[in-house]
Amino acid sequence: MLLRAELRKILPYRTVWVILLLFVGLLAGFVSVGSNVQINGQQLGNTLYAFPELWPRLAYVASYFNLLLGILLIILITDEFQFRTFRQQVIDGSSAAGLVQGKLAVSALLAVFGTLAVLAVGLFFGLTRSPETFGRSSETIGAVPLYGIQALGYLALAALLGFLLRKAGPAFLAFLLYAWLVEPLLRFATPDHIDRYFPVKIFDSLTPTPGQELLSTVTGPSTALLPPQAAPIALAYIAGLWLLSYLLIRSRDL
Repeated sequence: MLLRAELRKILPYRTVWVILLLFVGLLAGFVSVGSNVQINGQQLGNTLYAFPELWPRLAYVASYFNLLLGILLIILITDEFQFRTFRQQVIDGSSAAGLVQGKLAVSALLAVFGTLAVLAVGLFFGLTRSPETFGRSSETIGAVPLYGIQALGYLALAALLGFLLRKAGPAFLAFLLYAWLVEPLLRFATPDHIDRYFPVKIFDSLTPTPGQELLSTVTGPSTALLPPQAAPIALAYIAGLWLLSYLLIRSRDL
């Protein structure tokens, strides 16, 4: 029922489709031009699309576009405040929990969309550029659901900021600044054994940089948790962020 009501609001909304198409277009575009990258004077070519390495690479690239999904969720939440539809829903009998659950359902849909986009783009490029390696495609397919958890994490953070600030512009700015500036600065001033547990660092640990093992031989071992270690902590953060959103909505006048 909640999901049906949310779909009635978002399906006719052109901005939703523009951002979702932009997500897929940017992801496919970046993957497409990746074969032109040169390392030691040689183009990567179709080796970039070989399984099983393709899934972790693709999940890493897709992680940068989680900000688009977060911005879309912020738009959907702040619009509810701007047009006073949250207030009207409460007048009509909805609870604070129901309001948050509705946006949680939307968040899950967006994460599923992102995950399916990663699968579709990966299968398309893998099957058209390196079909002979498809037999090994299942070896690292676990990177895709880990990306889905990461998308849920960024969406949970975006939702909290949307509920907190109630206006799209400040919420966008806070979302981008926290992910790109505030938390990295906080981590810089925090010991390594602690900074790896910060929320965005945990979410990013789910899609590590491809070739991290080789980089570690040059820069030293990474302090980030391995994806299987980070996943349960990420899920705990996601639950905590949505709980904070609920407590915020329950305690403030709509």
